[in-house]
Amino acid sequence: MSVGPKPGDSFPEDVVFEYIPWAEEIDGFSACGVPINYNASKEWADKKVVLFALPGAFTPVCSARHVPGYMENLPKLREKGVDIVAVLAFNDAYVMSAWGKANKVTGDDILFLSDPDLKFSKSIGWAALDGYKSHTGRWAIVLDHGKVIYAQLERSKNVLEVSSAEAVLGAL
Repeated sequence: MSVGPKPGDSFPEDVVFEYIPWAEEIDGFSACGVPINYNASKEWADKKVVLFALPGAFTPVCSARHVPGYMENLPKLREKGVDIVAVLAFNDAYVMSAWGKANKVTGDDILFLSDPDLKFSKSIGWAALDGYKSHTGRWAIVLDHGKVIYAQLERSKNVLEVSSAEAVLGAL
């Protein structure tokens, strides 16, 4: 993909994130799972997927509006044929897992994925530099059987317009 995916682009064949799968026995904050690789290219090849990214777990806009918007609209996304909803940030898999727990997300309702080295975000040109540190930009991509059908990057860090659940629903 070039800078910023566009509708009609194919999702790359080598996208691997890290995550800790939800399990009832590790649902509490004091219990940790083991991070594993999540081969998004393989897992998403035959599915309709909403992948949204944000600057970081436990941050104001991300925690107050971005993730809650997807949680509230999950039934509507499912009605539109979305098989998988995933959130991506640069935080490590442990932090992303804890954030899922803090949001009371169970099972695979929303996958909390890690792009710790920003490999994917940088590959599409949607990583962000905020002062001295890099992080994931705020964006949303919708895939349908490996093809991009929606891809939008927010105009600035604390803006939630084109990557919100409502915006994605409007595009489906």
